[in-house]
Amino acid sequence: MRPLSRQLPACLASLLLFTQAANAGPPLICHPFFTENAPSLPWASAPGWRAPDRDYDLRRLTVDTLALLGGDTPIVARMETMRRATIYASADSQAAVELLRAVLARAQAPGADPRAAALAWFDAGYLIESYRQQSEIDKLDMLAAYEQSISSAPYGYALVEKAIASTPTDAAAMEFAASLMTKDKGAAQRHRDNAKLGAAPGSLLAANITATGGS
Repeated sequence: MRPLSRQLPACLASLLLFTQAANAGPPLICHPFFTENAPSLPWASAPGWRAPDRDYDLRRLTVDTLALLGGDTPIVARMETMRRATIYASADSQAAVELLRAVLARAQAPGADPRAAALAWFDAGYLIESYRQQSEIDKLDMLAAYEQSISSAPYGYALVEKAIASTPTDAAAMEFAASLMTKDKGAAQRHRDNAKLGAAPGSLLAANITATGGS
């Protein structure tokens, strides 16, 4: 296999062409993320950002998603898995509630490992904001079951900011995620600038920043 740094230019070119057709909508949902084929939820080969596998059993969504969000999973791969999970969940309110409840439970559980806690906060915040952006697309409220506790605009974003402050190792990739979830242009630019500063040249993070207009 060729080194990753040699594979990225060609892969990035393909990703740029692919995302040009998707970049008009909410970025957490309409931008498929380049993960170098990291494990994720099943997906069809159809073009475009919304291509769920019609044979996928939605009853497995929570179990499969949590299994893919382990401690070794890179941030960008987590983002793509939760993007797919949100699209699947938008088709089934019960699956949506079950997944969000499970992800929130992980974030609220006390833990001795600071990085594991930060990842749990990130996942919860990212999924909340993904649900919110999917709701904009489908004109439905995927957060309705949690109206009293998490439907206020800052909540998911605030969890991601909390995660950024707690894990320097993953901060740059989380900054990239935060840049795509806030509608405050100044904050979004600040997060993107921080992500670019922390992204190694030729890395997956750098490739994704460029593909979403961050060059």
